[in-house]
Amino acid sequence: MVLQQRARRAAAPPPRGNVVRRVVGVAGELLITAGVILLLFVAWQLWWTNVESDAAQSRVIKEFARDLGGSADPSANPAAAAPPSAAEDFGAPVVGVAPGHAGTIGIMYIPRFGADYTRPIVQGTTGDVLDTLGLGHYANTAMPGAVGNFAVAGHRQTHGAVLDNIHTLVPGDKIYVQTKDGFYVYVFRNNQIVMPSRTDVLEPVPTRPGVEPTESYLTMTSCNPRFGAEERIIAYALLDEWRPAAAGPPAEIAGQVAAAMGQG
Repeated sequence: MVLQQRARRAAAPPPRGNVVRRVVGVAGELLITAGVILLLFVAWQLWWTNVESDAAQSRVIKEFARDLGGSADPSANPAAAAPPSAAEDFGAPVVGVAPGHAGTIGIMYIPRFGADYTRPIVQGTTGDVLDTLGLGHYANTAMPGAVGNFAVAGHRQTHGAVLDNIHTLVPGDKIYVQTKDGFYVYVFRNNQIVMPSRTDVLEPVPTRPGVEPTESYLTMTSCNPRFGAEERIIAYALLDEWRPAAAGPPAEIAGQVAAAMGQG
């Protein structure tokens, strides 16, 4: 009899309250684990991808500077160290040939984004470029200085956050593009929020398909809002002037160029 009673007690299901507590405890542990994984993923996205991309972009800039040699050093040409006069005219901009995929076109300087903003411009807009190497040039658009639309793309918050502050540009801000041929100075005009399907922003005359261009545009595209990708923010600028490499950089960014070229 005693053995039968013990067997019945052993076979009896645990009280319902114990089961509920056990289920809640397991669910809580799973939620905590999921939360930790999510935090690690966010940290990887917003911090580590920037660390990796910054290192890769620094290498690209160093390689670009090494390829240029001393041609971009303002001290190599004493006359170039002085601010350009209003009458200076270097003629039509030299337009380079686009490199192969992932090849370096040049460097972009945007004083509005900070005195140390120096980002490489690389051919292509696929993940291997945008996620690592910097600003990606849309391969079917114009090169710097050319009549038409020189268009680039960049991440907003991850992978170097190369265009994180695109929304802070104000009309009149200067955007400088350095290539092996020289320096192209674009002046910011306006920005626009569009849906990702609006590829007409890449037309030779932005947003005007079929229109023949007569000016040189710079179009920068990035995700919008800053922590999302539901839209695109587009920044438009127009070419204002250009300086050949032999004339040295514009005075406004001479210090940044010297630092980027390893001469500062």
